[in-house]
Amino acid sequence: MSKPIFERVDQLATSGTTIMALNALDFVIPGQWNNLTGFNTTIRTVTGESDEGLIQQIGERAVALYNDESQGYQRAMWLYETVDNASGALGMAAMANKIGQDISFLGFLDKLTPKPEKAQSIDLCVKLVVELVAYCQINGIPGDSIGDFLAALGDYGGESLMRMVALICFDGLIPLGPDFVDKGLSTIANLTPKELEGNQTFKGVSNLIPGGDAAGKLGFIGQSFDSVKGWMTGFVSDKGLTQENALGNLQKFVQVSGDKLDYVGAFLDVSVKYYSHTGTQTLARRLIERAIAEI
Repeated sequence: MSKPIFERVDQLATSGTTIMALNALDFVIPGQWNNLTGFNTTIRTVTGESDEGLIQQIGERAVALYNDESQGYQRAMWLYETVDNASGALGMAAMANKIGQDISFLGFLDKLTPKPEKAQSIDLCVKLVVELVAYCQINGIPGDSIGDFLAALGDYGGESLMRMVALICFDGLIPLGPDFVDKGLSTIANLTPKELEGNQTFKGVSNLIPGGDAAGKLGFIGQSFDSVKGWMTGFVSDKGLTQENALGNLQKFVQVSGDKLDYVGAFLDVSVKYYSHTGTQTLARRLIERAIAEI
């Protein structure tokens, strides 16, 4: 976490697979996400300020807040980045597993890698919990504040809402189908703590997930996902989201096959780093909003 926040925002991608994939989701929340990059540009956009001296002050205060380890900003950034990296490893394992199933002489691979649907269901649930815990870190509230997070979801907008849309589409609908919420709940309900500990995505972020031991963390993941199921299913219904229109819009921006959705899910895990990208944007916005309020 040694890289300064202003450098992270300045280095955000302006093109590439992640940006194209996120642009493909504009049909869900039209015009609500713009790929805001550059630290000073972000300050100007968030605050509406044009005075260079004040912009400098706001930037310095935002940097100081991020650097203060008693605050949760760096831990939130760690969560966003780590879950993306761990999910990418899951994608590679899932892809290897599918090769093992499709090419007989590589069949031994399916004994070494997780079953894609089960692993993807765990991934979905863990990523949702990462969003909850990161929200708590950013807002300085206990990491197990499920009720606060659920209340805040109704006010999500911009990059934070886009992150949830990407979670629903890229980790839910496209790889798991329309009953992705039920699959996630069922998987977690039937999972053992040892199986959870063996999951790459969980291992990456387990240190910051509330619950104590693996059994407690598994219980917290299940409780968190269950609490958000109403919001997710309501959002999918309200927006008319389907596996077909999510994939169809993705195909307008990224060349992916529609007849092997398990491969598409693995490709998204490996190639689309939407958590760290939009997470950096969320952190920058929150830091700038707090800095201007304090100046």
